[in-house]
Amino acid sequence: MPEPHRPVVLAVDDDPHVLRAIRRDLIRAYQGRYRVLTSGSGAEALEILDSLRDRNEEPALILSDQRMPELTGIELLAACADRFPSARRVLLTAYADTSVAIAAINEVRLDHYLVKPWDPPEERLYPVLDELLSDWQSGYEAPYGGITVIGQPFAPATHRVRDFLTRHRQPFKFTDAAEAAPDTPVTDLPVVQLPDGRRLVRPATSRLATELGLAMQTRHPHYDVAIVGAGPAGLAAAVYTSSEGLSTLLLEAYVPGGQAGSSSRIENYLGFPSGISGVELTSRAVSQARRFGVDLLSPVEAVRLRRDGRAGVLHLDDGKEISASTILLCPGLSYSRFDATGAERFEGAGIYYGATLSETTLCVGQHVWIVGGANSAGQAALHFAKHARHVTMLIRADGLEARMSQYLIDEIRRKDNIDVLTRTILVAADGGDRLESITLRDLSSGEERTEDAEYVFTFIGARPRTEWLDGTVVRDEHGFLLTGPDLGPRKGIEGWDLPREPLPLETSMPGVFVAGDARAKSIKRIASSVGEGAMAVAMIHRYRAEV
Repeated sequence: MPEPHRPVVLAVDDDPHVLRAIRRDLIRAYQGRYRVLTSGSGAEALEILDSLRDRNEEPALILSDQRMPELTGIELLAACADRFPSARRVLLTAYADTSVAIAAINEVRLDHYLVKPWDPPEERLYPVLDELLSDWQSGYEAPYGGITVIGQPFAPATHRVRDFLTRHRQPFKFTDAAEAAPDTPVTDLPVVQLPDGRRLVRPATSRLATELGLAMQTRHPHYDVAIVGAGPAGLAAAVYTSSEGLSTLLLEAYVPGGQAGSSSRIENYLGFPSGISGVELTSRAVSQARRFGVDLLSPVEAVRLRRDGRAGVLHLDDGKEISASTILLCPGLSYSRFDATGAERFEGAGIYYGATLSETTLCVGQHVWIVGGANSAGQAALHFAKHARHVTMLIRADGLEARMSQYLIDEIRRKDNIDVLTRTILVAADGGDRLESITLRDLSSGEERTEDAEYVFTFIGARPRTEWLDGTVVRDEHGFLLTGPDLGPRKGIEGWDLPREPLPLETSMPGVFVAGDARAKSIKRIASSVGEGAMAVAMIHRYRAEV
């Protein structure tokens, strides 16, 4: 990128020898992509940051020593958070200060701490900074001549395109059509302008995937394993099957990652003490699967499943058929829709299901409403609190403790700009072309009131994406897929022709397995979905050995 647009990495330390060492190591690894700046004091560092803000520049990473006169590292990084909330913050400490650094992770949202000395940097410095910078880049929209989306800010069609590009980590610039193309008919919006000058008018996600080189083709007429759904369970299974030599096809109806991919911040997943965004976590998993040779088709949807001898055949929405020796179903969940009056009219035009990080830039300085009281709602509230003027959470229960992890509750309570309204539900939505107001009902008193609202993000439960399997494999009354002992004795399962009982993750159709949230009685956590994906691979091997 041109020099003015290189994001800044700022290092601060009052010890000249340490400052020279960190500057040397930063320049060696990052000079080509970032502008490395250094400062010998906290006060001077704040002046640099204020100067960057005045020039509309943004720091990607700030490293600060803890023990500095006048302004400690924690105090400096807290001030940095107020100026640039998305910048990654790292504290440089001595061994004696590690307890202070650990406490700062929660107190000032510190991203990481490094103990001096950090030699060799290839082992103790660069891996940490690479991860933080990669995470920062996933949400950074650099000024560049790349993809431009021209549309109406609150139009559902525009929202779908922006969400698709964001979750595929395709940087783009959004321009309001009222300013850039006022004469363009609404029916021709959004317009996606590609770097080579081509313009796509109201493109479907499949067309976008093709034009951007995201779509892949199948390489085999028949696969050892076909996996439906590229959420955590499907991605984990794909990594294991492909790494163990099985030809693997992974199908995804929208964007790899599932609901996990839309999470603004995941902080309780093993191995990421400072948290990681859902987009970053699933992007790494996709790269890992592709490295082992997985064929990934997206966006393409499975619409029917049938048997052909011992093989399974998937019918796709584009008319194609996929044959595989074994099938793993990981379709995941979709968010439940509001039953509030008028809510359906504003989907994608003020009411959004999930975190929809593509809308973050529109919410800067605004009032955001979050409906729901589980972990996903808490993560979204903390994410939007960094950008919005105010965040209000609406929950049915008497408090957050009913469904939310304690670490999220503690963080929410520390945020001055987050309010929690208990025993409150949203019963109506109103507005013109976009959402303008919502009606709330107090469940204790029954009283209703109307509030101005432009941004409502909902997390009100979910249902399995299994309608297309009705009549093919056994589901429970809620649509979740039954497996193993939950199916009952094999003699009572229609079509079961093996001399054994179904395996723990096997459906009523031999050789068809389930992993993740769509399985009946599954634990709705990323870690458990990943574990089930790996467990399903062991059962696939057992099935293949016996047939």
